[in-house]
Amino acid sequence: MDLLILKMADYICDYKITSALAFETAKTSFMDSLGCAILALSFPACTKLLGPWVPGITIEKGASVIGQKATLDPIKAAFDFGTMIRWLDYNDTWLAQEWGHPSDNLGGILSVMDFVSKRPQDYQNRVYRIQDVLDAMIRAYEIQGILALENSFNAVGLDHVVLVKVATTGIVTKLLGGTKTQVMDALSQAWLDGQSLRTYRHAPNTGSRKSWAAGDATSRGVRLALLTMQGEKGYQSALSAPQWGFNAVMMRENPLKISQDFGSYVMENILFKVAYPAEFHAQTAVECALKLHEKIKPHFENIQKIVITTHSAAMRIINKKGPLHNPADRDHCMQYMVAVALLKGELRAEFYEDDFANSLSEIDLLRDKIVMRENPQYSKDYLDPTKRAIASTVEIHLENGSILRETSEYPLGHRQRRKEALPLLWEKLENNLLSFYGSSKVAQLLALLKNDEKLLMMKVPEFIDLWIN
Repeated sequence: MDLLILKMADYICDYKITSALAFETAKTSFMDSLGCAILALSFPACTKLLGPWVPGITIEKGASVIGQKATLDPIKAAFDFGTMIRWLDYNDTWLAQEWGHPSDNLGGILSVMDFVSKRPQDYQNRVYRIQDVLDAMIRAYEIQGILALENSFNAVGLDHVVLVKVATTGIVTKLLGGTKTQVMDALSQAWLDGQSLRTYRHAPNTGSRKSWAAGDATSRGVRLALLTMQGEKGYQSALSAPQWGFNAVMMRENPLKISQDFGSYVMENILFKVAYPAEFHAQTAVECALKLHEKIKPHFENIQKIVITTHSAAMRIINKKGPLHNPADRDHCMQYMVAVALLKGELRAEFYEDDFANSLSEIDLLRDKIVMRENPQYSKDYLDPTKRAIASTVEIHLENGSILRETSEYPLGHRQRRKEALPLLWEKLENNLLSFYGSSKVAQLLALLKNDEKLLMMKVPEFIDLWIN
């Protein structure tokens, strides 16, 4: 079997995670992801995609999804979980040569753990607890994140959700009771599977598929794992086969590589979106804009230009001019996010919707005055493993020649600012839960999430049942 697949399987099946920081951060990522999923239920564009594949179909002892009453097969439950978590671009993030959102894997992890725990007689008496969820999250984050360090899938036009599919496939095969050989077989299937293009993330094709692509990827991982458990064979050179392998076809003959062993590095250094749902490469620029809001309020009519100095990744994927056709366009446009933050002094998910964007003509007036520039040092620091900075500077040039300036090197959700961010993440969670549940229910859920002793030993189906409205 390809060496990279073997290393992944060794990690999934044999590695013992001992990092207290990783488990502590995994719990924070877990509760943050649940809150993001619940907030998404306020948006009909998301909820219309949820529920059985075909209306009216029910599954006995199926997987449940928080906030939903239907029980589903684990593939569709993974889709729903993953789509809800990802919908508002508010869940945690990882940035390197490739970027992505490792909590997208939680869709497959939760759905399979819930499904298996309800059918222990079919799965070697396995009953999973929340402690097991955190362990699986650390492993999924690590696989997705380490593969992203040195391999740029976007450079060849592939969407980063390929890494969600691969990580989910390997992890859930093990959760289903798979042997190391079956984990390798399933991983080879994931690399051979058709991969998503980034088309739906870029003008003129930007659309809502980017909000369910991760749900699709994590659910596909569950499907491939189940196929393997039904006896489907693996493919030993899925990556390295000349002419026909993943490296040859998808990566233009550039073999995938990893620069460090799998451990718990990614979870320990994960990036949280704390205060506003903005594509992560824009987080520091938005933070600068929010700081400038009060200073610039009396001078909007006197703005000559706005200069955003940032890093190469932001220049590549969220530097957009011209018409923005839908929320998916707007939440991946640096100029739009900065303009709204300057105008409103806040940035909320509903600010990407058509009604809001069409009601404020000043947004486009400010967008037209924004100039984007790359700072090579910012780009270098972005890839520096000792920094992983995401720096931006926002300068507002006024007609009288004066300049208002703010710089942010590390966003609020960065490990460098974790202590500052944690209380705000709990506040974010509470607000997200209040968008769907009553205050007494929210108090009950928050109390549970803060009680580690009770939470970690709770069975997954019992935990999910508490979130069924």
